[in-house]
Amino acid sequence: MSHFPEFEVVPAVDMQDGEVVQLVQGERGTEKTYGDPVAAAERWVDRAAGTLHLVDLDGAFDGERANADAVERILDAVDVDVQLGGGIRTVADATDLLNRGVDRVILGTAAVENPEIVTEISEDYPGAVTVSLDAKDGEVVVSGWTEGTGLDPAAAAARYEELGAGAILFTDVDVEGQLTGVQTDRVREVVEAVEIPVVASGGVATLDDVRALRDAGAAAVVVGTALYEGEFTLEAAKSV
Repeated sequence: MSHFPEFEVVPAVDMQDGEVVQLVQGERGTEKTYGDPVAAAERWVDRAAGTLHLVDLDGAFDGERANADAVERILDAVDVDVQLGGGIRTVADATDLLNRGVDRVILGTAAVENPEIVTEISEDYPGAVTVSLDAKDGEVVVSGWTEGTGLDPAAAAARYEELGAGAILFTDVDVEGQLTGVQTDRVREVVEAVEIPVVASGGVATLDDVRALRDAGAAAVVVGTALYEGEFTLEAAKSV
């Protein structure tokens, strides 16, 4: 199954305590809330989103899927591709979600700590694992961006492609949630290292940022804060 046959703008539905939130640089306590996750998901689908990017932030920080109920309701409510990350730590977690109708599971910390998990899931669900690489100052970081790994993002991406990943989600933590613009050089390095799609995330503030990431080779761009704050519309972003 080919993801993102053409460039896509993917709205983020980041959930904490059953509400949509956006954090600044992933820091708890910086969040702004934007209401009910299902309402948000339906709104983006009504505006012609082809894919939704769901994140269980409680899961990402605590390692447990705390917004499972909201996820279930979104899966029931929409009929587009759904990718989900946050707190997916085991093969069982991943396969449970894939069986419930999630199209792609996003693995971050789990993939760094146990790369073989990517292969194990991919054998039964080809292409269904997206590996999330968060980079800060040019190195991959894990555990809610608190721990450096010493891994180079491009080299790590190539390794996960070999292990069976269907896509790479690349987040530049230096600009995450700040509406300060994007750094395309790092995205381009990851794109050039792999054949699989690279989804870029973090710092998108303007339509120029969307265009810059597309031109850097990203197959899709995840946008959160800018859409919720009305910096631009999904319709405009889709037609850059």
